[in-house]
Amino acid sequence: MDRRDFMLRSLALGCSAAASPLVTPVALASAPWDNRLVVLILRGGMDGLDVVQPYGDRDMSGLRPNLKVGEAGHAHDLDGFFSLHNGLGSLMPLWTKGELGFAHAVSTPYRDKRSHFDGQDLLEAGTVSLGGTTQNDGWLNRMLGRVPGVQAETTYAIGIEQMLLTKGRAPASSWSPEVSFELSAQAQRLLELVYHDDPLYRAAAAEAIAIASDLEMSQDLDAETADMMSSNAEMMQPVGKGGSHRKLAEFAASRLRGHTRIAAFSIGGWDTHQTQSRFIERPLKTLSDTILTLRAGLGDVWGKTAVIAMTEFGRTARENGSKGTDHGTGGAMVFAGGAIRGGQVISEWPGLKESELYAGRDLMPTRDVRAHAAWMMRGLFGISNSDLERVVFPDLEMGNDPKILL
Repeated sequence: MDRRDFMLRSLALGCSAAASPLVTPVALASAPWDNRLVVLILRGGMDGLDVVQPYGDRDMSGLRPNLKVGEAGHAHDLDGFFSLHNGLGSLMPLWTKGELGFAHAVSTPYRDKRSHFDGQDLLEAGTVSLGGTTQNDGWLNRMLGRVPGVQAETTYAIGIEQMLLTKGRAPASSWSPEVSFELSAQAQRLLELVYHDDPLYRAAAAEAIAIASDLEMSQDLDAETADMMSSNAEMMQPVGKGGSHRKLAEFAASRLRGHTRIAAFSIGGWDTHQTQSRFIERPLKTLSDTILTLRAGLGDVWGKTAVIAMTEFGRTARENGSKGTDHGTGGAMVFAGGAIRGGQVISEWPGLKESELYAGRDLMPTRDVRAHAAWMMRGLFGISNSDLERVVFPDLEMGNDPKILL
């Protein structure tokens, strides 16, 4: 059962269901390379204009009077034009070391309907469109299918869904800790359904659900998983304590220190329709914690690792009446790791004048986010341009190499 089927059969939830942090899958696979790739799916539509702020664009501040764009104490200057939201301030040492960078004004080919479900399916499918049905496989799985000798050692799914990103002909399995919710999954979904369109209680309900989700993986592992981890004691040494996102990153790092070469999981909570300056702090901290936990857990392997964080779409250029932002188009991609050429914001900046916005409301995408992912796989794994443009990402034009990797 894919994400859409599961949710539709669970009272046909709307916007928040696809954007919530309830679903946190992890998938991993081994391959005959020494380099590593970690793909983070940022569910909910990360606001790239708030995370990587183009404060040098004169039109930016007028579009967002309440979001403190580029203000001292609320952002870190990157290059004199872009600044980094303070919520990712703990990653600035990585920026200085050249281990953190960004791509801006990017998007998938998804346009106009602005559905989380369709947007995420298209992001993970890696295709131009979904047609009338959901794509049957994901771009990471198709990439693995082009490499002779690949061993899908494990494709672990943590949570209640399988990621389309890694779904396909390559063998897949699941890994999940035994969890106990103080707030049941059914109750969480009911909260989302009831309060999603309520401007007064929606944000409070979302925060309660996010807190509950942090407890999801704080329980002891089941016996089978504990035995597996015990047999790999050295590889499974934890790198820290904390919420579920850290545990996901610790588990991924432990496998990547061994034979695993590709890991993928999701970070939710980016659907900031209301009081964005407050509610974006949690997912930003989750993202920064995740990257730092991966770095600590990977040790020397970090130098062979590239991390990319992608979202289904950006958000509107203008803030809305609730001091938040709505579903948009162009956004930003985050990349990190010892194998990347950081300290740069890659962008063909389109501008933010009304005439320069997509449909008069969104940041105009100037490059397909799939192209950045393709060039990363080209450099890390030697996948041919032909395979990347025809099989992994059908109908993609990779264009010029953005020089993301060293």
